[in-house]
Amino acid sequence: MAAKVRLPVEFRRGTCKDCNALFVHGVNCRVRVKQKREPHVVVTCLNCGKQTRYRLNKKVEKSVEYQDNNTNETPR
Repeated sequence: MAAKVRLPVEFRRGTCKDCNALFVHGVNCRVRVKQKREPHVVVTCLNCGKQTRYRLNKKVEKSVEYQDNNTNETPR
């Protein structure tokens, strides 16, 4: 490829990194949510047996004070 373009997360997580199979939930992959250590999702490919873990992060919202300070600034 001439240009290296990153795929969105939804597309990257839809295939197995080991055997390149397209995931169809319940048919060729198993999805589990685990709470040990940090909350994460475990996707197991049923074709090759590869397990992939994705961390579940809490969404951090910007504070209202930070947003108010930026909107009151005058442009230079």
